[in-house]
Amino acid sequence: MGENNFATVPVAVYGVILLFAAIAYYILTLTLIAHHGQRSTLATAIGRDAKGKTSLFIYSLAIPLAFVKPWLGCALYILVAVIWLIPDRRIEKTLNS
Repeated sequence: MGENNFATVPVAVYGVILLFAAIAYYILTLTLIAHHGQRSTLATAIGRDAKGKTSLFIYSLAIPLAFVKPWLGCALYILVAVIWLIPDRRIEKTLNS
């Protein structure tokens, strides 16, 4: 993206790559919960997976917005990164209790 001065297509393609990574994460969590069971410690710790679902939504929104304003798509990608920088203590709390 940087070599292309944040042109529309590279920003959108980067968003597609991020969306695919988010989808892979979501599938992984569903698979792990299916393997361990709905009442497992892992399923309890993950809960509704608000971060994962929010990431999918924001990436899905950012890709078309990249064609309108590339900087807006980048801003949404940064927003998701900031969301994931906030520590998620669900698993730690569940294991300690």
